[in-house]
Amino acid sequence: MRDYESEIEKRVAFIRGVVDSAAADGIVFGNSGGKDSALAGILCKMACDNTLGLILPCGSKSNYETDKSDAESIAGHFGIASRVIDLSEAKNLLVSVFGEETRLNDSALTNIAPRLRMTTLYAVAASENRLVAGTGNRSETYMGYFTKWGDGAYDFNPIADLTVTEIYEFLCFLNVPDSVINKAPSGGLFDGQTDEGEMGVSYRSIDEYIFTGNTNSHDKAIIEKFHKSSGHKRKTPPVFGEELHGI
Repeated sequence: MRDYESEIEKRVAFIRGVVDSAAADGIVFGNSGGKDSALAGILCKMACDNTLGLILPCGSKSNYETDKSDAESIAGHFGIASRVIDLSEAKNLLVSVFGEETRLNDSALTNIAPRLRMTTLYAVAASENRLVAGTGNRSETYMGYFTKWGDGAYDFNPIADLTVTEIYEFLCFLNVPDSVINKAPSGGLFDGQTDEGEMGVSYRSIDEYIFTGNTNSHDKAIIEKFHKSSGHKRKTPPVFGEELHGI
């Protein structure tokens, strides 16, 4: 287990350095009501009093119920300013417009919400001279379980090196409400959706593989398949001539 008292000091210093170097007035992050956003938001608030969490429901029933309630609980418990921006109407309009030009598959439909949320975060950030804080963790990054140019976009990320297991430990250290700690990890993309259900493997197994290179053969096959197929998400997009001219 990490020394989380020391981790707080180092991460707060990191965040302050990023904000100061950008001459930003504050920070904005997506407060989903989940573990990752809770930890990122708490650390940002410790580093910068002008931290804003946006609660961004976008279609699924849980967005308006447990997710919103947990997000508000985190904001209230740690004194984080929050606003609610309902993106459901915008999503429905986009789906309607896109549907006139192409046949949207499940992947396209699912990724609209994360990209709309990131559009919103950057609109607020640009309008109020804030930086966008990322909320993705090491386990998700390894699996490629994030939306490119959606929740995978940010100006800085204070928790990217932490696995799901470590984030759970960190939140327990911070005495985060049990409703957040005990809920199943989910992007809230559609009703009944859970991260582990979609991937077909538990975060416990993923983290075991990351730390030791070992897990059971069934889970190892899934993890390696996800990691291999998502390599493009972890790299800067290829640019013609970059190798020749050092672009």
